[in-house]
Amino acid sequence: MSSEGVEPGTVRPGGRTARVRESVLRAAGDALVEHGFDGLDLADVARRAGVGKTTVYRRWSTTTGLVADLLDDMAEQSSPRADTGSLIEDLRANAQLVVKTLTDPRQGPLFTSVIAAATCDPRTAESLHRFYAIRVKEWAGCVIAALERGELPAGTDPDEVIRAVSAPLYYRLLASGAPLDAAAADLAAEAAAAAARAGVYVR
Repeated sequence: MSSEGVEPGTVRPGGRTARVRESVLRAAGDALVEHGFDGLDLADVARRAGVGKTTVYRRWSTTTGLVADLLDDMAEQSSPRADTGSLIEDLRANAQLVVKTLTDPRQGPLFTSVIAAATCDPRTAESLHRFYAIRVKEWAGCVIAALERGELPAGTDPDEVIRAVSAPLYYRLLASGAPLDAAAADLAAEAAAAAARAGVYVR
């Protein structure tokens, strides 16, 4: 397939170039954690990754292209969903994973930087939306399985249930400053499960 017309940073390299991509994306993540999106510089990323500047500029072209590829990689590398046989336990696992990610010394600041960038950059916003769409679809399988077991009312929207788990956790991170801990994860999961059982998410 020709890559003509494909936006820089969206082509998936293979073979030896995969190692270059891995190094550059790791360096980009480190730079975002340290300096935020406004401080992201392709030349600095190249230096951190130990690769030539021309390689980075040719493949990603812009900082937004680099962040878009970083988000795509994060979606690809994310942990698979839980499959415990119980809706509430699956949702707890989802909430615990969100809390673990957002409180991680590296992942937490990285997500905060990317979310901040997405508020003012359309391409970063598009990439962030794609990242969460992938993760929601992955975890929606928990709700689909619960529907098949008869745990939830017919017509329940699986995506909405998963969004309801993570939304209050991101609110704590970005707005309220309330603790992000195991108790917060349990509360988010239990609230989403209770609402789902009550038919709130029936469409």
